[in-house]
Amino acid sequence: MVVAVANRNWEEIFTSWSAGPSKTENDKCQNAETAVRKAIAASGALSNKTVEVFVQGSYRNRTNARFDSDVDVCVRLMDVFFSDLTDGVTQAEANISDAAYTYSLFKNEVEAALRAHFGARAVTRGSKAFDIHENTYRIDADVVATFEHRRYVRSSGGIYYLSGTELRPDSGGRIINWPNQSYENGTAKNDRTSRRFKRVVRILKRLRNEMAEKGVSVAKATPSYLVECLVWNVPDELFDLGSYRDDVRATLAHLFNNTRDDTTPTEWGEVNELKYLFRPSQPWTRQSAHAFIDAAWDYIGFE
Repeated sequence: MVVAVANRNWEEIFTSWSAGPSKTENDKCQNAETAVRKAIAASGALSNKTVEVFVQGSYRNRTNARFDSDVDVCVRLMDVFFSDLTDGVTQAEANISDAAYTYSLFKNEVEAALRAHFGARAVTRGSKAFDIHENTYRIDADVVATFEHRRYVRSSGGIYYLSGTELRPDSGGRIINWPNQSYENGTAKNDRTSRRFKRVVRILKRLRNEMAEKGVSVAKATPSYLVECLVWNVPDELFDLGSYRDDVRATLAHLFNNTRDDTTPTEWGEVNELKYLFRPSQPWTRQSAHAFIDAAWDYIGFE
């Protein structure tokens, strides 16, 4: 059982937690992106390839809890891509063929470029990403090397594809993400809710961090991105209710009532709306999300 924290002015706390990234954070984020871009441009192996470098995730979406996470920088090769063919689309119809250049070679070349620019000691290779260590002007960065991912779809107007990213961890498997779609959808919802959507996301992420620090196990086990996706599935009319406390209460109540069983959330999606939120492939479950929401409600002391 989670015990509520007594005698707190939650409206004042939520107002503070709702704030977006500071100028200092934004500057360090921009410096990280610029530095990675320079590293790629200086690489003889990569400078002649079409490579995009951009910030993705919570920093780009402005949904990060302050001082909470490393900036996520994507290095995406556009000359070669991974693909999923849906609706019976064939390689011939999509006009695609197998490429000789491999993802593993690309990742090795990105690693060499980062080490040459930042120094070998500043770069740690992980299964999924490279960790670029913080200094006085640059925030810690997780750099992911990806190919473009294309999901080919058949429609009445012909065949088209959706563009995302795909990486292949050293440990195996594949990870597909849709950073542009997440950014566009989140921005549109934020506009529709008088900027409250992202503020509530930041509030609940900060709440989750505090609960984890206080030893609430379900908070420790709840990924930050899951919090953002849960809030994404809250109807627009439940935001901007007059106070942040009212918005948070309505958000948690809606999520609690709709994650009691599998009836409603089976069709919920991530912010990108191209991946289902609760499916076996995800690293979380509907039950674990419900447990966190229940604990958050009790921690605040809502009745």
